[in-house]
Amino acid sequence: MIQFGTNPIAWANDDDRSIGADIPTERILDEAGRQIGFDGIENGHRWPEDPVELRETLEEYGLKFISGWYSTELLTRSVEDEIAAFQPHLAKLKENGCKVCVTCETSNAIHSDADKPVNDKASLTAAEMLAFGEKIEAFAAYMADQGIHLAYHHHMGTIVETPDEIDAFMAATGPATKLLFDAGHCFFGGGNPEEVLAKHIDRVVHFHAKDVRLDIAQRVRAERLSFIQGVLAGAFTVPGDQEGAVNFKPLLAQLAAVLSGCRPPDRRIAKGHAESIRPVPHQGFPISSLRHRLRRLGISSVRSQPPGRRRPACRTRGLRFLRDRAGLGRALWLSVRRSDPSRAPEPGGQMASRRGRDLDQGQEALALACG
Repeated sequence: MIQFGTNPIAWANDDDRSIGADIPTERILDEAGRQIGFDGIENGHRWPEDPVELRETLEEYGLKFISGWYSTELLTRSVEDEIAAFQPHLAKLKENGCKVCVTCETSNAIHSDADKPVNDKASLTAAEMLAFGEKIEAFAAYMADQGIHLAYHHHMGTIVETPDEIDAFMAATGPATKLLFDAGHCFFGGGNPEEVLAKHIDRVVHFHAKDVRLDIAQRVRAERLSFIQGVLAGAFTVPGDQEGAVNFKPLLAQLAAVLSGCRPPDRRIAKGHAESIRPVPHQGFPISSLRHRLRRLGISSVRSQPPGRRRPACRTRGLRFLRDRAGLGRALWLSVRRSDPSRAPEPGGQMASRRGRDLDQGQEALALACG
């Protein structure tokens, strides 16, 4: 069964909290759960930190907690210290039934620094990447023992940005480390999304379907803009935008064979545009479009509108309509489940390993997202 979710940055930004600060938390939850009809929502600074209080708050609006970003600092601390620092986030994931933890090394990242050109990001030597990969793999193995996949997010402004860095990172890590493949960040980082996805699809457990406006991405590089400046200038957009440079048809074709269930649409808003964008109609209609497109790919397990929920405030008129009037990017993502043919069941239906049992007997979470 495919489920759809969203991210609270569609209403209130986490990096710049002045964006959407005037929107009440109750409105975000009501629009996401009751008006639009999403099944779940990502982490955000507005939500309670207490895992139980978080679950109860979201349940009131018919929403599930569907994971969120975790920043590692393994370049500057030990795996043991990282595991200790991870415990509050782990408790939140476990209490809310999350099976995937989106992870990225941020100890030397510059993507959130509005004053640093994205061109000036840090890089690792081959030896440093191997050492980093060993630590990430150990951390991922710990997560797997807890029943959670570490989904590493290659990201602009970080040490895993370019296609060569993605390849080196995947080679430096082992089977416990999974990949969050982001089409937009791959393209922005100089990669061919179709080629990079094909190379690593066996370890992809999350997929973000951002598109990129090539002219703006090139200007970010040429004018030495920061990543945040690029985002606010409109570097990112959604699949279906005629200005987008990423071809999603081959990407979806690669994913279609492994999909058996789903989740998220989220989108980013720029300062001063929260009201003009209107999250309800702009977030509501993609659900119908995505269901239609997934059916065309042969994924028939798309569920209908949940009982007791209102239909989305706006019918689909094609993903082209997703562009907002400010020309800024939208995000859109789903979480899905894929079967893992590499795990054979033991007699009696038990999985061959503890980690296999913990991870839903061979089922892996895969997410399609743009944002």
